[in-house]
Amino acid sequence: MNKALIVILAAVTLDAVGIGLIFPILPALLREVTHATEIATLFGVMLALYAALQFLLSPVLGVLGDRFGRRPVLLISLAGAVIDYLIMAFSPELWMLVVGRAIAGITSANMAVATAYITDITPEEQRAKRFGYFHAMFGIGFIIGPVLGGVLGDIWVRAPFIAAAVLNALNFALALFVLPESRPGTREARFELKSLNPFGSLKWALTFRALLPLMAIFLIMNFVGQMYGTVWVLYGEDAFAWDALTIGLSLGAFGLFHAGAQAFLTGPVAARVGERAALVIGFAAEFTALIVIGFSSQGWIMFAVMPLFALGGVGMPALQSLTTTQVGADKQGQLQGVLASIVSLSAIFGPLFFSVVYFAVKPGWAGSIWIVGALVYMLAVPLMLGIRRRPVPSIASQAEQS
Repeated sequence: MNKALIVILAAVTLDAVGIGLIFPILPALLREVTHATEIATLFGVMLALYAALQFLLSPVLGVLGDRFGRRPVLLISLAGAVIDYLIMAFSPELWMLVVGRAIAGITSANMAVATAYITDITPEEQRAKRFGYFHAMFGIGFIIGPVLGGVLGDIWVRAPFIAAAVLNALNFALALFVLPESRPGTREARFELKSLNPFGSLKWALTFRALLPLMAIFLIMNFVGQMYGTVWVLYGEDAFAWDALTIGLSLGAFGLFHAGAQAFLTGPVAARVGERAALVIGFAAEFTALIVIGFSSQGWIMFAVMPLFALGGVGMPALQSLTTTQVGADKQGQLQGVLASIVSLSAIFGPLFFSVVYFAVKPGWAGSIWIVGALVYMLAVPLMLGIRRRPVPSIASQAEQS
């Protein structure tokens, strides 16, 4: 494993720790600031605000990454995260928390830049494996982050945000002093005013017919994925009376199994059965886990299904690898910006949708929220089955042939 890959994976891990730190405690902070007891909808709105600004800016930052290089954009993103966490650590008012989340959303290009960076330095045949490493390191961050956040949150509700700011500052230093540039900017990747339109980049991606089903699956999977961050903490508190530490341990276990599966299973599974089959296997495992949780009546079941969630994690790296084969090397930053926009669209509407649904179903059957997620997931089945088994030639190759 080369130095650049090790550094970018370390940066991803630190970023995930910083994100994971605040998940167990953000609802408590919102209750403290607003003096309200029911904050499910507000929690969803806060998550959606971050995602909305991320959606608006991700295509722009993706183009800037192609034009000026990945490293400067990554540094801007990490600096924004430090500012956000410091604001949230010391804000006495709700509007200040909103401003902090807005700053983080505007600068949150780190995941898109990291995936573009990995694409730059990785041969096509190794991308599924390395995207597996990427998700595994993110999972390791979620092993450490939520547990640490739960421990610190039980001491002081603001402590996890200070810790997150410190970790992102360390991440910034790592990128500034150690991370080399993976792809210097090129003048051909011009920055034009139309790049400010996030829907313009989506329109560009939609011109590639082979990308359509892949992007639709990506949208559905990320939309359902928003349910975990939105509902997990609230459901643990409501259904099982979990405290912050137990919630942190549950999220840590989720990350542990995901990290193990994505580090050690994604590459071998994709190599043995192909990326398309790996995607289907991951879907089936996660769908099963959602159904089991929906009908669970005891908290230990949430821990028991972790291996199924972990196996489900092999699907996303396989899908990401499939998408990278559809455009040339000079457009990978733009493609990752589009995918980041899709993630952001999911993160705008997912938290709002699942928080409203959870608020509606909680008095009767709180577990039905997981069944709703499974039903939404089913929309991806015909799209998955329609993916061609053999990799589609890249757009660049098609252009050369024509």
